[in-house]
Amino acid sequence: MKKTTPLLAALGLSLAALSSASLAGEKIWISLGDAALAQLQKHSESARPRLSVRSGLSRSGEFSAASSARRPGLSSGAASTAAAAQLESIHLVQIDEDLLGQLSDSIHEELRRCGGYMFHASLEDGLATLQAHSSEAAKTGGTLGAATGAAAAGRASGPSRPSYVIDQQARVTPMLAQMQASRIGQTIVDLSSFTNRFYKTSSGVAASNWIKQQWANLGAGRSDFSVVQFNHPNWAQKSVIATIKGSDNSREVIVLGAHMDSINGSNTTETTVAPGADDDASGVASLTEILRTLMANNYKPRRTIQFMAYAAEEVGLRGSQEIAKSHKRLGANVVGVMQLDMTNYKGSPKDIYIYTDYTDAAQNQFVNNLIQTYQPELSIGTDVCGYGCSDHASWTAQGYAASMPFEAAFNQDNPKIHTANDTYANTGSQADHSLKFARLGLSYAVELGSDGPGSSVPSDKVEVLKGRLATGASQVLGPFKAKAGAFKASTIGEGDIDLYVKVGAAPTTSSFDCKSDGSTSVENCAINLNGNSEVYVLLKGYAAGTYKLTVSYQP
Repeated sequence: MKKTTPLLAALGLSLAALSSASLAGEKIWISLGDAALAQLQKHSESARPRLSVRSGLSRSGEFSAASSARRPGLSSGAASTAAAAQLESIHLVQIDEDLLGQLSDSIHEELRRCGGYMFHASLEDGLATLQAHSSEAAKTGGTLGAATGAAAAGRASGPSRPSYVIDQQARVTPMLAQMQASRIGQTIVDLSSFTNRFYKTSSGVAASNWIKQQWANLGAGRSDFSVVQFNHPNWAQKSVIATIKGSDNSREVIVLGAHMDSINGSNTTETTVAPGADDDASGVASLTEILRTLMANNYKPRRTIQFMAYAAEEVGLRGSQEIAKSHKRLGANVVGVMQLDMTNYKGSPKDIYIYTDYTDAAQNQFVNNLIQTYQPELSIGTDVCGYGCSDHASWTAQGYAASMPFEAAFNQDNPKIHTANDTYANTGSQADHSLKFARLGLSYAVELGSDGPGSSVPSDKVEVLKGRLATGASQVLGPFKAKAGAFKASTIGEGDIDLYVKVGAAPTTSSFDCKSDGSTSVENCAINLNGNSEVYVLLKGYAAGTYKLTVSYQP
């Protein structure tokens, strides 16, 4: 029996047909944003999206309820065509695996950043990622979340929310004073001494083993501490996970991560030199110093804290995706994730940049508050890095709150990454900049780790409505009686049906608070309600088709 996912149904395609096509010529599936897609198409004109969804996030990192991909004009009473044009789309593309190296090179050289795409083990996996972004397009405050259960009927719930109260100064302040840049620097030197740490090479495997042993040594003798390697079935390098089990609140989990792998250009082999001192030995070294300091002070958290050195970040966030999906599948209550990817190159005037796209706004504010509390001498900036730029995106895609503090502004990061010149010497043979991030990570771990149970995230009511519209026909649905919070609406189906949302009255095609009008029936809208509201949805048949409308809100 053939089965199709809702998004495949919208395209009129069967999974079996597309899966057979993917077997030829080492074809793989990736998802990527607009800028990365443009770079890919420079290398392969045939690389065309199988499916695209709007993220609800502008390329500047600001949340927008408006989108207008097909027809010009205003997207809302307050949004201009220019603003709408800046909305980022996420694209699912099948390509030859050999193109990944060229794509990574172009993203690095032309866009001045790492990452930029997510690898998907199958077509169905990629469709699930895009469908999550389509149905859970945006949370308020410039973030984008993707809870996998949002399209199901009933009530959706997510991980617990910490209070974000900062009250552990008596614990944190003495530990911060004990942290040493020289120790971070030595770990960077040790990790960058491997020929490379590529996910397929023997030295990449050796680096994983080395990290496991170093972390195990730090917690030797602690019955609440363990270190394991997370096996990835399709490549040799294993991720490393160190766990300090919480005492009375161990079911709630805090994750601090960095990636262990390194890369040099488009063809990293056994003999290719890729020291990856900044990218991302500096992040792993920062985690190591956090862990060392916690162990030296016999710190015992109430919540469980996990330190993760991910494999295969440089080739589509593969390691962190598998781990985040595993946590989601097992029902892990991950209350917060911090990613440290490149911490030792000060390329911008400010000290720490908090990246605001594909991260969590509430947690980002908490991170900002931590810096102001514990390192008030530091200056703080914000920036965006685009879709799939580092491992935090893997956790965001599973509905977890993630943040990424970074070493520099988007276009001012280390120019030597992904080359043989990404060395400790080329960051001045010192780790003073990394120490700032290690101290931030420790304050994050202890402030969250010392708390009791967080508050449950209020469950959204989810309603699913189905129907069919002829060309030019329309259907008004509602009112949906919602409390303050996010109201989200999304559609999938066949044909071309547009989506409009308005508070207080039925929308029209010229009067609305949000619209989504792409060239298919895959649409999404999200608005923020300041109080009790009646919300209406208009579906308009630009071309005849079927729809499945999913709305979620606080009842």
